[in-house]
Formats: sequence, C-alpha cells, structure tokens
Amino acid sequence: MAGAVTRQHSSVRRFRELARAPADNGRDREVLLDGVHLLAEAHASGIAIEVAAFQHDALSRPEVRVLAEKLAAAGSEVLIVSRNVLDSMSPVKTPSGAVGIARRARVTLAAALEGRAPLVVIANDVQDPGNVGALVRTAEAAGATAFVACGATADTFGWKALRGSMGSALRLPITKAEAGHALDACREARIQTIALAPRVGEPFFSADFRLPTAIVLGSEGAGLPQQITERADRLVSIPMHGPVESLNVAVAAGLVLYEASRQRST
Repeated sequence: MAGAVTRQHSSVRRFRELARAPADNGRDREVLLDGVHLLAEAHASGIAIEVAAFQHDALSRPEVRVLAEKLAAAGSEVLIVSRNVLDSMSPVKTPSGAVGIARRARVTLAAALEGRAPLVVIANDVQDPGNVGALVRTAEAAGATAFVACGATADTFGWKALRGSMGSALRLPITKAEAGHALDACREARIQTIALAPRVGEPFFSADFRLPTAIVLGSEGAGLPQQITERADRLVSIPMHGPVESLNVAVAAGLVLYEASRQRST
C-alpha cells in the first residue's frame, strides 16, 4: 500500500476527472465506486478494482483494513490518503472513507435477452440517477434477468446511480439500446413487452408474467411516449385511489416486478 499521497498524485487527478466525466455509452468503461460498501460489493462480485484509496482513519476499522489488504493482494493499487485528499477524490460532500475505480462491461442487447424465462426491465428516459439506481436494485431483488437503458435514461454506471443501486449494477446484466430497437429485439426473441402507463391500461396483476417478459417503464414526469406504448404487446396500469395519478417510477417498477416474482414462484 502506498502512503503520503498528495492531491498532485496521478491517481488522485484520475478520480477527479472521472467524477466530472460525461456519460460514456461504450460497452466497457471505467466506473467510480464511492464508499466502502461499493468497493466490497465489487470485490465480492469478482470485478477487478484498478485503484482504491482509503482514508487513513478509516483503516482503524477492522473490516476496512481487511478489505484494503484483500484488494492489495488481488493486484489493486491501494492508496492511503488524508481526509483532505479523499475529499478531493470523492464526488460526494461527506465521503465514507474509501473510493475506487473499476471497469464494468455492458452486455450486448442479444445477451441481455437470452435465457429460458427472461424478465427484463426496459427503462426509457428515466433521467434521475437515484431512480435509475433504485430501479436496478429493485430489478435484481425481484429476480429480473437484465436491465436495458433507453433514450435519455441516466447513466447506469455513473457514480450516483451506482450508489443508488447499492451494488446491484455491478452484478445485473446491463445494456443500452434505442427503444425501438429493444422492442424489435424482444419481438424477435419471443419476449412479450408489457408497458406500464398510469390509468390507461388493464390492472397489472391480470398480466401473465410467467411468459418471457420485458417490462417497459417511462420517465418520471411524462411516462412513456405514444410511439412506444403503441408498439408494446400489452399496456398495464397500477390501480390507485383518489386523486393520485402516478407513483415514483422505482416504486411502480417494484410493484410490477414483485407481481412477476410471485407468479413465477407459484
């Protein structure tokens, strides 16, 4: 492990540049992991961490010290830094003691749709990174097999979405595609597309999610555009009381995904 690292260290500059970098739509990209939990999740998932930095005081915690030693043994560059240096490396206002850089590959769309009984989440124009992270985590928890980001959906591998996913984005197969292409690919793969829209569809629990299924979700405000809902095989809604018109997209996805999980487990 390297000590006495200053703000001028090349790896410190690399963290700062990555935190400011625009979304990368390539299949293989660097991701910034903020926090001990994400570093531990990445290591446990078999993702190689190129460089990790630990605040000196955080190493007094046995679990953090063990993680740093594991990363060093696995070939990661491990830096021990002061609080001021870590503040300059982390994108958050109050860092939790560690940051890292790893590489995460997106799968191809064809690979995302493979399997005997796919349950795929297709998110179109979900622009809030926190919502995207929550969607990915909910998808993994409910047994979804892949996540497809379409349109202006926030970068699934951006640091905010990664934090929101609590590590799920490091495990769940993720890809990016144009929405029409994703729907066409589902049809070719004989995967039914079920679009979620407020009030205009049949109750979601009437759909048969035991079939190979892609659940299509729209943006936080406008929902799905007409050109997507018209191409979906089925349009479903979540019944709601009173004047409430819609739910948070991650909450809505959770209800539908767990109905799919319930059906598939019976």
